[in-house]
Amino acid sequence: MIECSVCRSKLQSPNSKTISKAYDRHRSDVSSKTRVLNVLLVGGDCVFVGLQPILVYMSKVDGSFKFSPVSVNFLTEVAKVLFAIVMLLFQSRHKKVGEKSLLSVSTIVQAARNNVLLAVPALLYAINNYLKFIMQLYFNPATVKMLSNLKVLVIAILLKIIMKRRFSIIQWEALTLLLIGISINQLHSVPEGTTALGLPVATGAYLYTLIFVTVPSLASVFNEYALKSQFETSIYLQNLFLYGYGAIFNFMAIIGTAIFKGPSSFDILQGHSKATVLLICNNAAQGILSSFFFKYADTILKKYSSTIATIFTGIASAALFGHTLTINFILGISIVIISMHQFFSPLSKVKDEQEDSSLEMVNTQDSQRSKDASFVNMAAGANEDANHHVKVEEKRPLLPV
Repeated sequence: MIECSVCRSKLQSPNSKTISKAYDRHRSDVSSKTRVLNVLLVGGDCVFVGLQPILVYMSKVDGSFKFSPVSVNFLTEVAKVLFAIVMLLFQSRHKKVGEKSLLSVSTIVQAARNNVLLAVPALLYAINNYLKFIMQLYFNPATVKMLSNLKVLVIAILLKIIMKRRFSIIQWEALTLLLIGISINQLHSVPEGTTALGLPVATGAYLYTLIFVTVPSLASVFNEYALKSQFETSIYLQNLFLYGYGAIFNFMAIIGTAIFKGPSSFDILQGHSKATVLLICNNAAQGILSSFFFKYADTILKKYSSTIATIFTGIASAALFGHTLTINFILGISIVIISMHQFFSPLSKVKDEQEDSSLEMVNTQDSQRSKDASFVNMAAGANEDANHHVKVEEKRPLLPV
């Protein structure tokens, strides 16, 4: 709290809480104006995220991949770059009179300088996209989807540290319930006797899970920070830089693989099938939707919408591949749904509203006290002037006659 030098009222200092509160208000205003867009984003995200592990599972042959996962990631980034270019061309044709073209050299160069931070999430996403394939070798699709939901807690911590976001106690409890639901679901999900990199499967799986949770969480937070810090830049122009960086990093990975495994591995189309083509299209659509989530919505909403896709993934994998929907999966999903309802419930924001009302009450009381004090001083001054006795010296004129 700081004191105003004019009216002596108590004001809240512009610290990290003020910044986060302003962010919350901006997020509320955006979500209220673009509610239809958010519904479409959540619906589309549930479909694409739910299909992703199923398509990866379908692309496996005899329990392994006949293609290079890096090539799939590279082709996905190329597809997203082409989409961003097409949308920029469409947007430039429908620009208003007096607006600067988005495809001019000066605009692109200036935007590239301002959005250079997008290279960080692009590198992290390149690592994470490769890990998605590795995780599929040790877990079934439904379990992979549930494990990815561990990112929600990590993202909440990173948002609190990096973007100064605030979460109530009820919301932290909701995130804890989410972890409990995920833990119940993954019990007895790892096949016995399997090894990974010479380590016991439990050790290898937990190591991959740790990286699989941490890396994309950092990518999501940095991506949201980079996109929103340059909010005036066109989303398609930002996507062009983000996906361009991703294509470069994946191409470097392809070159590195060719150096170690031989020139034959440089063929990026080797081993691909109809399932991998669908996977590339699905991953591209999922990445494009994610950029809209991070710029116009919220990272937590993005991860919770991905959690909803777990139900679709579990049912589809059971119908297509015969995976059993165990009681652990059903209980885990039930706890996750309760967690989502609790996190977004208006009750989770009661404490903040009480703090705001108490702050307003303090400001009102201080302002009233200041007004009362000013009135008392004015009354005292008027009384002093009324009781003042004029002396002879004070009757003399100030200027000589």
